[in-house]
Formats: sequence, structure tokens, C-alpha cells
Amino acid sequence: MGVKVAKFGGSSVADAIQLAKVKSIIEADPARKYIVVSAPGKRFDGDSKITDLLYLCNTHLEHNVPCDQIFQVIVDRYMAMAISLGVNLDLEKEFVEIREKLEAGEGPDYIASRGEYLNAKLTAAYLGLDFVDAAGLVQFNEKGKFLDEETDKALSEELKKHDGAVIPGFYGTMPNGKIKTFTRGGSDITGSLVAKAVDAVIYENWTDVHGFLQADPRIVKNPHPIGTISYAELRELSYMGASVLHENAIYPVRGKNIPINIRNTNDPDHPGTMIVSSAKPEDDGRVITGIAGSKDFTVIGLHKNLMSTEVGYIKRLLGILEGYNITVEHLPSGIDSVSVVISKKQLKNNLGELLDEIERKLSPDSLEVSHDIALIATVGTGMANRCGTAARLFTALAEANVNIRMIDQGSSEMNIIVGVENRDFETAIRAIYDAFVTETDK
Repeated sequence: MGVKVAKFGGSSVADAIQLAKVKSIIEADPARKYIVVSAPGKRFDGDSKITDLLYLCNTHLEHNVPCDQIFQVIVDRYMAMAISLGVNLDLEKEFVEIREKLEAGEGPDYIASRGEYLNAKLTAAYLGLDFVDAAGLVQFNEKGKFLDEETDKALSEELKKHDGAVIPGFYGTMPNGKIKTFTRGGSDITGSLVAKAVDAVIYENWTDVHGFLQADPRIVKNPHPIGTISYAELRELSYMGASVLHENAIYPVRGKNIPINIRNTNDPDHPGTMIVSSAKPEDDGRVITGIAGSKDFTVIGLHKNLMSTEVGYIKRLLGILEGYNITVEHLPSGIDSVSVVISKKQLKNNLGELLDEIERKLSPDSLEVSHDIALIATVGTGMANRCGTAARLFTALAEANVNIRMIDQGSSEMNIIVGVENRDFETAIRAIYDAFVTETDK
């Protein structure tokens, strides 16, 4: 029997009731030997995530404002969980150390990581498994860049010593021992790294949903679930806003063809969504796998006669953006034109200065800026081999009176990305869903 790695998200470990469900899931399958946990999430609407409270403590201290009440909320929550679960664990000692480091200015990464650290300690004691700290195993260099090979070696060597273990997600350490965290949701990455290190047969990611849906349920009523999806399809959907799994959690397991199974802690018998190296198009007539998108992009369009004959023009444009530390989401282009699509939050207050520099260094014949643009990706492995897919999509948008501001299609032909006005975002997604999914059901 192969080894399974199970990662449980914040909602799955939010309180003693949820942790009891986690224990039942683990005991139901002895192959689930290595468990990765997030910090406790919200227990109900209006509740706070532990990580958010920890960040808030740090913010208070940075502004010389006492955080005693907030810190006590965190302490009380963990103590209540320990008492409810009947766990004999000296948490008071841990809180004293954390508070001392908080007041010594240890920094936001350390503070935020304590949510996972404490929860892993608590969960390990409750499950009767070893606690293995991610510190010293998940490694970053002195500049904060993640070290893949070093991490894989360290995790593999350490976990061989444990027949079962609970590992905190979200963080690791730099060479000087300082805690370094991944971006929010990074416990998914830790789970993937552990699965790679132990050559798991599957990486189970337990959350509060049954897996991926073909569209956002806040926009489309009762969208179809996705039973199987490829790594590549998932990457496209995650990048465009589908948020069930951290987009960077794919890479560690992808190299070893370890499937990821998204499961629901509150409904453990549901098969969820299986993420595999390559998924064949379904045999039910469906063309697309899913639809995802995001709002609030800015498009800067440049036109210059004979642009295509001017060596290095686009390179110089990208160099200007690099100088402002701006990443480009998309770069649709024509013979004498190019557009850069930038997330609005990356521009900050630099748009005017940026445009001046583009004018000065590139001398475009015209320079146009479009604000409040939403990007929508229609994704599916089966799209490349189906005639009329693009026509079907554009017809659906036209019939819904949605004006397309931009079109971009990847070379893999796995997705078609359209830019529309923010105000048309939801209408466009529903129109695409109806054209490709609802019509198929009829």
C-alpha cells in the first residue's frame, strides 16, 4: 500500500468539532501517514481566521499599540480546542515564547507562521502522531527564494524517521534561521512538497468544498462539478481566479505525476476533484473544463508604424515595466501594435509617470489606456480539436450584449481569454457557461 499525504485547510481545522472529523478521516485509511495543517480558519460568518489575528497583533505592535486583547483571543481559542479534545499539551509555554518574540520585533513572517505551528502541535498530540516542524526543512535562501532541491532532500531524510507525522504548512526558514512564509494559502504548497518528498501515491487536499466547479457559484447557479482536471488546466483556472488550491501547489507533485485529490472534510465520502498529469476530454459532449476570471485590470495599448521592423521594441517596453516592478499578465500584439495587461493593484499611483516614460523612450504614434477591464478565461483540453469553439464563445457574448475589448489565446489552444468591461463580468461568465455547459445538458 502506498503512502498518502493529507493536507487540511483552515476551515477543516477551525475548532475541536472539525478536528474530530479530521481524526475520523485519517483513521479510516492507514495509508494517510503524513498530515499537513493550516492555521484554524473561520468557525462561522463574522469569525476571524487565526492568521488574520496574528497579523493584526503585528500591526498593532508596529504602531506601538497594545495587542493584549487580540493575543488573548488567540490564546483562548487554542486553549479551548485543547480542552475540548482532551489534549495534554503545554501551550502556555509556547504562548510565552511567542509573546516575547512578538514584543522583540521578530517580524510578520514569524508571527503569521505561529498559527500553523501551534495547530500542528495540537493536532499531532490529538492524533498521537509525531510533530515535525517545517523550520529547517522547508528552505529559502537569504533573499527569500524557495530552494526546491534542498527542501526535497531535507524533508525526505527527516520524514523517513517517522512512520506518521503532522507538519505545519505555510512556512520554512532562511539560512539565518529566520522564519519565511509562502504567500497566503501556502500550506497547499507545503502539502505538495511533503507528497513529493515521500513519493506519495496521492496528495489529498481537504477543504470545505467538493472540489472545483465549472464556474463560480456566486455567479452561475449550481455550476457542474469537475470530476477530473489536468495540471495544465488547473494552472490556467487558478491563475485566473479559481481559488480552491494555491496555484503553486501543482509544481512539486507534477514532476512525479502524483495526483491531487480535492476533498470535502464535511462530506468525506464524496470523490471530489482529481487533478492528474493529463485529462482526456469528457465523453459527454462537453468542450470546456471550466471558466474563471478576475476584475480590475488596466490595458496600455501602443501603436507605432513599422513597429515589427524595430528590433527590441517590445523588449524595451518590458524593461520599462520591470523598472516599476510590474509584471505583465498578458501581451496581445499585432504587426504595429502591442498591448500590456496589468493588474490595477500593481500600478499603484505610478500610471502617469509610467506613461511619460513610455512616451519618452519608445515614441509610440498613439498610446491608449483602458481602465476597469475584467479578464475571463475559458479553459479546456478538448477545445483545440473542436471546430467552432471560438465562434461559439464570441456569439454567446454578442447575444448577451457584451463588448469584447481584448482577445488572447495561448499557443496550447487550451484557453481563450477575453477582456470585457468590469460591469459585464458576471454577464459574460453566465453567457459562456450557458453556451458551453447548459446547452450541452439540453
